[in-house]
Amino acid sequence: MENIAIQVTNLEKVYKLYDKPSDRIKEALGFGRGRHHTEHHALKGVDLTVYQGECVGIIGTNGSGKSTILKIITGVLNPTAGDVTVNGRISALLELGAGFNMEYNGIENIYLNGTMIGFSEKEIDEKLDAILEFADIGEYVYQPVKTYSSGMFVRLAFAVAINIEPEILIVDEALSVGDVFFQAKCYHKFEEFKSMGKTIVFVSHDLSSISKYCDRVVLLNQGVKLGEGAPKQMIDIYKQVLVGQYTLPESGSDSLLDDEDVRSAAASTGHTPDAAAKERQRAENPELLEYGSKKAVITEYYITDEKGIRTSAILKGSTFAIHMKVRMTEDLTAPIFAFTIKNVRGTEITGTNTMLEKAFLEPVRTGEEREITFTQKMNLQGGEYLLSLGVTGYENNDFTVYHRLYDVLELTVISDKDTVGFYDMDSRVEVR
Repeated sequence: MENIAIQVTNLEKVYKLYDKPSDRIKEALGFGRGRHHTEHHALKGVDLTVYQGECVGIIGTNGSGKSTILKIITGVLNPTAGDVTVNGRISALLELGAGFNMEYNGIENIYLNGTMIGFSEKEIDEKLDAILEFADIGEYVYQPVKTYSSGMFVRLAFAVAINIEPEILIVDEALSVGDVFFQAKCYHKFEEFKSMGKTIVFVSHDLSSISKYCDRVVLLNQGVKLGEGAPKQMIDIYKQVLVGQYTLPESGSDSLLDDEDVRSAAASTGHTPDAAAKERQRAENPELLEYGSKKAVITEYYITDEKGIRTSAILKGSTFAIHMKVRMTEDLTAPIFAFTIKNVRGTEITGTNTMLEKAFLEPVRTGEEREITFTQKMNLQGGEYLLSLGVTGYENNDFTVYHRLYDVLELTVISDKDTVGFYDMDSRVEVR
C-alpha cells in the first residue's frame, strides 16, 4: 500500500552467545563436533506496520527487543530472518552521536552526519543555522568533539538529527537528554514534527509521553509482540507485565496475541513461580557492597506490591512494602533497622529507620530473628532506583554498623504521569 511508511514482516533476530572467545574460533574453523554457542532470540516473528503520518510507540521491559527492531528498521543491524520495507527518508535518534568522528569539530560532524543521512552539502548549508541555534553550544562547535562535555555532545547530536527534517523520525529514549530547558526544546520540536504529519516511531520508558504523543502502541516482551492497540490499553497491560500480574486470555476469548506461537512465547510473562524467581534474580545486584561487624545479619530481603506479590516494579501512587529478615549473632541493646533509596546517579532520595519512626527500641538476644516491614506509598517519579538496607546501633554512645547492604535491589517505578523533581506532591489542581 502506498500509504505505508514502514512494513516489518515476520522479523527474527538471533544472536550467538559464546562462553569464551576460543569457542567462536573453534566453531568458525569447524573444530570439534556440534555447536559451541547458545542462541539468544532478540526478536521472534514480529510483524509491524506503520502508516504515513502515524506516531507509533513501542514499549516493553528491558531486553524485550525494542531497540533491536529500531536498529533493524534503520539499517544499523541486519535481521536473521524476515523482511523490512521503508518508504521515506529516515533520521534516527538511537545512540546519539554514534556516527560522529571524535577528531572532527562540531561543524565537520554536522556535514558528516547530514551526508550519511542522504542530504547534499547545499541542503545542509540551509539547515546549519537552525542546527547551531538548537544545539546552543557556542564557540565549542569549532572544537574537536572529543573535548566536549557529555551534555554538549548529546545537544549537538540531537540538534543534527532533529533539524534535518526527515520523512520518518525514529526515536529511542532520546528526548530526555540535557537539562530541563533543552528537554523542553526537544519535546517542542517533537510536537512540531507530529503537527507536520511526519511519521514517528517512538520507544520510551516514559509512559506519560507515550500516552500523550502516540496514536498507537505496540507491546513487546522477550522478543515477542504481545499486541498492539490504543495507548491506554497497551500501557495498562504493560504495567501488569512489569509487576508479574499479566495473565493470558482464556482459550477462545478475545486475545491480544496473534497466534499460538506468540501465546506460547509470551506465557513466561504470566504470574508463575518461575517468572517471579527470574524477576527477583534480575533485580538483585550481584556486585553489591557489603560490610559490618556481623553482630546482626540481614538474611533475606524483598519488595512486595499492594497485593502482597513479590516484585521489583511498583506502580506510582500505589502502596508497597520493603521486607528484611535479620538474625542476631550477639546480644544487642537496641538495633536500628533501615532502608535507603537512591537514584542511579547515587543521590539518596529517601529512606527511614526504626529509630526515626519510633517503631522498635528494644534489646535482642543471640539467635533471635526479627522480620521488619516498611510500608509506604510510592510517590517517586517513574524510573530506576536502587535500594540499600542496614542494621546499625549504638554501643557506649558510639555508632556501630552491624550489617549494611548497599544497592542490594533494583526498584522500578512505573508511571504514566511524572512531575518535576524526585517525587510527586500529588497536587490537586483547580482552575476557575
